[in-house]
Amino acid sequence: QVQLAESGGGLVQAGGSLRLSCVASGRTFSNYAMGWFRQAPGKEREFVAALTDSGGTTDYADSVKGRFTISRDNAENIVFLQMNSLKPEDTAVYYCNVLVGEVPVSAWGQGTQVTVSS
Repeated sequence: QVQLAESGGGLVQAGGSLRLSCVASGRTFSNYAMGWFRQAPGKEREFVAALTDSGGTTDYADSVKGRFTISRDNAENIVFLQMNSLKPEDTAVYYCNVLVGEVPVSAWGQGTQVTVSS
């Protein structure tokens, strides 16, 4: 079982930036693809970004392409989400997860709240 701990969220003005971190423990982190998801109030959790075990291939939701960048440090078991040009519609709780195919397979962590003010 993998334990996931997200951090780095906060309150930022529109146009600002945040860098989220997710520390994973409990399995060989470098063997797995990882993804970021988010859930806004009253909405379903949605996919944001993913990258392969090596970090060589990435994928993004259309809504964040060109603004967000996912990366990982396999030596430290951390996956990052750099978020630039933030918009109020990016406000949500952000979660990371292990991916098998495109499916998140680990128990969800607490997430980290991102709030973007207009």
